[in-house]
Amino acid sequence: MNSHIRISIKLLFVSFLTLFYLLAGDCSLQAQKALYPDQFPLQDVRLLDSPFKRAMDLNIQNLLKYNMARLLQPYYKQAGLDNGAEAFSNWAGLDGHVGGHYLSALAIHYAATDDPLAKGRLKARMDSMLVGLKSCQQAAVQLGPEMEHYLGGVPGSKNLWIRFANGDFSAYNQAWVPWYNVHKMFAGLRDAWLYAGDSTALEMFLDYCDWALAITSALSDAQMQTMLNTEHGGMNEVLADAYQLSGDFKYLNAAKRFTHQSLLNGMANENARYLDNLHANTQVPKFVGIQRIYELSPSLSDYARAAGFFWNDVAYHRSLALGGNSRNEHFIAPAACEDYVTYREGPETCNTYNMLKLTENLFRIRQEAAYADFYEQALYNHILSTQHPEHGGYVYFTSARPRHYRVYSQVNQAMWCCVGSGMENHGKYGQFIYTQRADSLYLNLFIPSQLNWREQGVIITQQTDFPYASSAEISVQIPEGGPRNFSLWLRHPYWADSSAYSIRINGEILVHNSSPQSYVCISRSWQDGDVLSVNLPMNIHYKTLPNVDEYLALMYGPVLLGAKVDSSGLEGLLAAEGRM
Repeated sequence: MNSHIRISIKLLFVSFLTLFYLLAGDCSLQAQKALYPDQFPLQDVRLLDSPFKRAMDLNIQNLLKYNMARLLQPYYKQAGLDNGAEAFSNWAGLDGHVGGHYLSALAIHYAATDDPLAKGRLKARMDSMLVGLKSCQQAAVQLGPEMEHYLGGVPGSKNLWIRFANGDFSAYNQAWVPWYNVHKMFAGLRDAWLYAGDSTALEMFLDYCDWALAITSALSDAQMQTMLNTEHGGMNEVLADAYQLSGDFKYLNAAKRFTHQSLLNGMANENARYLDNLHANTQVPKFVGIQRIYELSPSLSDYARAAGFFWNDVAYHRSLALGGNSRNEHFIAPAACEDYVTYREGPETCNTYNMLKLTENLFRIRQEAAYADFYEQALYNHILSTQHPEHGGYVYFTSARPRHYRVYSQVNQAMWCCVGSGMENHGKYGQFIYTQRADSLYLNLFIPSQLNWREQGVIITQQTDFPYASSAEISVQIPEGGPRNFSLWLRHPYWADSSAYSIRINGEILVHNSSPQSYVCISRSWQDGDVLSVNLPMNIHYKTLPNVDEYLALMYGPVLLGAKVDSSGLEGLLAAEGRM
């Protein structure tokens, strides 16, 4: 097909999709529902005062300090352009990866905040970034027909990808994880549409997906599988998302082509030792994509089995008490688990960032409290703590070695992968507090917040000082009309003893028979002004180190406890370019 005709069809489709969403309401609200139908749009979940709200606000301040021209420089350079900026030197071989995360972070925080000034500044940066990126994507075709719609900062992109398209992997194998790198911009463009409703970003995203299909079109399935032995991020996830957003099966077929079959089969066959000694964060994003493909192709039972087994293996057998996993970036064999307390390089932030994505996807299919329990554990103990509460720096490794410490990044210096995922993490705290399914509302996390449930015309406000207090109060407002009939599924956490876990509605005790790690279903006609209160008894309990029972972690409810020590003699608490 003539390229001009293809472009016209693509523009027509994007215009139609944008018009459809505009007629249905705010573009970003509708886009989020299209991709994640059980989640409420971030705009509809407002954080109230809490450590999570303060972390988000601090992160916005930090995002606005990053030098955007320097983040964009690799994209200009590889497109044969010059924006006059100097590239960041740290992790230079992975040029461009943080730029993709940064675009995602701008869009996510734009949706999450209700501060109009912050919202405007984030949107202005995102708009400016997209203008620059679009000029790079448009210029790429001048490098050769194989580069049409390319948008990456991978060093030596032209030589690498033109050879790659012809089955010559020599330059690809010498580069630093090229598909992992470019995946971040695929996700950034998707998120600019998803969370901010930017139709230009959607067009650029689908164009970029077309480049991915074209550049791999001449490769055999065997060549694809060889290529997938190298870390490649969540390419199968973004291509599955492209299918769900566009309805074009070519993207779903490409997502399957980008699925690592040996890993899929290892997990589908429930091989408990398959992951031993593998690089951990290479594997987790693959299963985010595998689960997404299963959502869109429910007949692929092996995909569902593989994603479920992988999650169980990692969550229950390879994760520490803080919810994170890996030692020195790798899953380890049972015999080596004592390494967790001897190595400096403990759980990596990126791993947990991706495990929470996978947990959300699995919960969308099966609303099991075990998923929410894990999510809470990892969110409170790992993700929240990877931001310094004063200067907002991010963390790469969280060591489990006794009295070791974390090193925090500084703005415009360290450009690690965990800086990129860290930029996004603190805008997504509202994403899993509440989920929905038909006329059911799931309350998964006890975080102060207000939900605008548009479909029901109901506002839910949750007030709590949890985990400093062992209770939460949920109030119902119905601004217009009469009572609403819906089911509220209230989580009964694994750590809450049944004898003291209690629920009252308007002061009246609710009789229920729930057990820890379950949900209490409350189906009723809800009135304006109804108040539900829940008592959440917390006790001291412990978790053992995986496969090493001699080491214990003390927990209070879902919260990991730590010894209070000073920071004397601890060097390098702020990183320059190093990760430790």
